[in-house]
Parts: sequence; C-alpha cells; structure tokens
Amino acid sequence: MSQPNSMRSLAGIGLRAAHYRQFLDERPRIGWLEVHSENYFGAGGFDLHVLDHVRRDYPLSLHGVGLSLGSADGLRQQHLAKLRNLVARVEPLLVSEHLCWGAHGGRHFNDLLPLPYTEEALALMVARVDQVQTALGRSILVENVSSYLQYRDSAIPELEFVAEVARRSGCGILFDVNNLYVNAVNHGFDAVAAIAALPAHGVQEIHLAGHTRTGDCLIDDHGSRVTDAVWLLYEAARARLGPVRTLIEWDTNIPGLDVLLDEALKVETRLAPAHA
Repeated sequence: MSQPNSMRSLAGIGLRAAHYRQFLDERPRIGWLEVHSENYFGAGGFDLHVLDHVRRDYPLSLHGVGLSLGSADGLRQQHLAKLRNLVARVEPLLVSEHLCWGAHGGRHFNDLLPLPYTEEALALMVARVDQVQTALGRSILVENVSSYLQYRDSAIPELEFVAEVARRSGCGILFDVNNLYVNAVNHGFDAVAAIAALPAHGVQEIHLAGHTRTGDCLIDDHGSRVTDAVWLLYEAARARLGPVRTLIEWDTNIPGLDVLLDEALKVETRLAPAHA
C-alpha cells in the first residue's frame, strides 16, 4: 500500500463526506486521516468505495462512536463483528473507542455518556477493553469524553481512571485535549495538573476540536476552530507527552477543506521543534 503522505507528518484531519471528491481527485497534503468506524459498516456503497481508495494514499485511524464500552447491557456482538470486518478490510494504523456508555435496555442513545469513576466501573472497562482487543486481535486506544455532570460516587480523577484502564488492559490512550478543557471549566478543576496522570508512553493520539459556550457551560460541539485556551493546553500536553500524532476534529458546521488543513498546519507548527 503506497503512502506518500507518510506519518512523518503528525497532523491529521477527519475525513468527511463533504471533502470526498477533493481527496479522490487532488490527494491533498496531510499526514493521516481518521473516520468514524460506524459510517463504513455497510457491505458496499460510495462511502466504502472512497475509504478503499484513500487508504492507498493515507494512513487511517478508525474512531468508534457507537460501541458503548461501558453499557451495563454488555457489548453488542453484531456491532463488534462489523468493526472486526472493517479493521480486517482497511488495516488501520489505529483503532479507538470512547470510555463511555450510550445504550441501555436495547435502546441506543446518540450521545457519549460519562461513566462513574469508581473501582467497579474501572474493572468493567478493563474487561470490556480486553474483550474488544481479543475480538480484533490488536490493541485499541481509549478516549476521555466530555461531560456536563459528575457522579456523586466518583472517587478517581478522570485521567487517572483513563490511565489505569490502559495500564491494566494494555491498551493505548487517545487524549482529547478539548474534552479535558471543557470538563475542567464545567467541573472546576485544573486541566494542566490533570495531564500529569497520563503516562507519556501510553498516549498514541491526541484530538483537538472546537467548542461553544452556553451560559456557564461549555459544549463540546466540534463545530469551530480550536480556541486559544485549548491551544495553550495542547502546548502543556506536548511538553509533558512529547510529539504525538494529533487530529483536528470537526463534525458539525463542516467548513471547506482549506480550513481543516489550516488548523492542521497549526499543529505542525507547534510540533515541529519537538519532532525535529
């Protein structure tokens, strides 16, 4: 598989349908691409056709949004089988899922709902991650999610919980800097201090995105440029973690491809000294 846009460039963007034609016709310069796994679960169709083509030119990361690792109902085996088939087909560089739940009683909610950060939840998540890794025959990454409430029973700081899941299960970490910033503002803790809980060797991917404000609450909507405050937090993360492949996420109010590439260039500018 030829990959002229190699991982020498650590900045990536999410591949969105609005930009399919440009990637097919122009092969824009970017280090790697990430897609939402569930969008490519079908047996055919144009989306999968595009993915088969772009994987020849770009390393891919599969990012799941619907597996619901923390659901009390257990993992949906049909969903896991479709993910396994997609992984076998496109041979991605990375596969990631969220540390969250989003299904109950056979109903699936269109949200990434936070977990209680307890020892019981920790044991459950380690078992679920192990189940997924066994099914896929490879390690995955787990991501911290944004939240707008906290559980009274939570006893483990969020990123310590993420780090412990990774330590016990052998998985990697996808660190979402924007999610950490949103949670720090919404729940009133020190985001920079929280980063110290992450093991530098375990963080294999970083996400950056935009958010919006509603009153005193920040909403993680992935619909705008990365804010100055999140860029500053990213600098603190880079100082702690070193150069890590970094994705610009943009899922709503999708702009022209030039805007995403411009945001990715900002990532390269910040990573360049450490990467050199």
